[in-house]
Amino acid sequence: MWCSRVSLRRLQRIVVAPLNTSSPVNGMQRAKSTLPRVYVTRKIPPEGLKILSQSGEVQYELWDSDDPVPRQELLKKVRGVDGLVCVLTEKIDAEVLDAAGPNLKVLSTMSVGFDHLSLDELKKRGIRVGYTPDVLTDAVAELTVALLLTTSRRLVEATHEAKTGGWGTWRTLWLCGYELANSTVGILGLGRIGIAIAERLKPFKVKKFIYTDIAPRPELASQIQAEYVSMEELAKQSDFLAVCCALTPETQGICNQKLFSQMKNTAILINTSRGGVVNQEDLYEALSTGQIAAAGLDVTTPEPLPTDHPLFTLKNCVILPHIASASYTTRNAMSALAANNLLAGLRGEPMPKELKL
Repeated sequence: MWCSRVSLRRLQRIVVAPLNTSSPVNGMQRAKSTLPRVYVTRKIPPEGLKILSQSGEVQYELWDSDDPVPRQELLKKVRGVDGLVCVLTEKIDAEVLDAAGPNLKVLSTMSVGFDHLSLDELKKRGIRVGYTPDVLTDAVAELTVALLLTTSRRLVEATHEAKTGGWGTWRTLWLCGYELANSTVGILGLGRIGIAIAERLKPFKVKKFIYTDIAPRPELASQIQAEYVSMEELAKQSDFLAVCCALTPETQGICNQKLFSQMKNTAILINTSRGGVVNQEDLYEALSTGQIAAAGLDVTTPEPLPTDHPLFTLKNCVILPHIASASYTTRNAMSALAANNLLAGLRGEPMPKELKL
């Protein structure tokens, strides 16, 4: 029991990072106690922590764990801080901002999404917000293609059959899936990631790319020769439908029974954006009744998805634990950008990537 308690304390200890006291600030040493205070809500990858430590510009406390900081601990530790570094699992709302108080001037999230932030509350308080787009584009696009191929060629099913004795004599239609060659790929929400996905799919001899968005995006679309269509046409024409849009009030549950009813029964849905974009009850119905062929999800609601969720019972639904940006290169780049956003904001300078509120 003692060992378990020691392990738990070690996992969830709060540490104060050492400062590089040799760094000059305004040409002279600054006492540690006068440096801006920063709270980091998770053990972020080392590049970001290195930047904060070596800057000599802040003193920071870190929730030194891979698991989320408990809510009450977060509310306690943000009191009086000048800056906050968070990840997408922390809900930064009025309660947190009230607990932080008037000193909080900069929030930096290590994420491209910001649906975990109460933007109206941040704007009202004049708090600047940094985020980490662009640096994860390649990793997310790669994972999306991997998930699409895994789902369409039934790789999870095939691996299970090989491991459990289902691999018998050769059969003509056993574990057949769907090819990208001569297919139509639809993109819901054409941005950097949608373009990167299409660029990677093009060598597979895709016949046509189509997309829909809140408005045509001709400059972006020209990079992949994509055609702008209505939401209904996107559903009707797509053999593969990649969901790449941000989660907003307008896109909440936009992939629903209406959309699925318009799709081909051979179509495959891939979502690497946000779980809330898909109505999961409607998706289960569409998959279990053969309304669409299959789905691959890297994001769900909630996260983690309970292991007894009905979607896990379906062979034609591949679910990953939100790993689209999970490469060493990308996570370190996100961490570094989050640190640099924070430092620039505390200096009163333009952030490398600032969310305009």
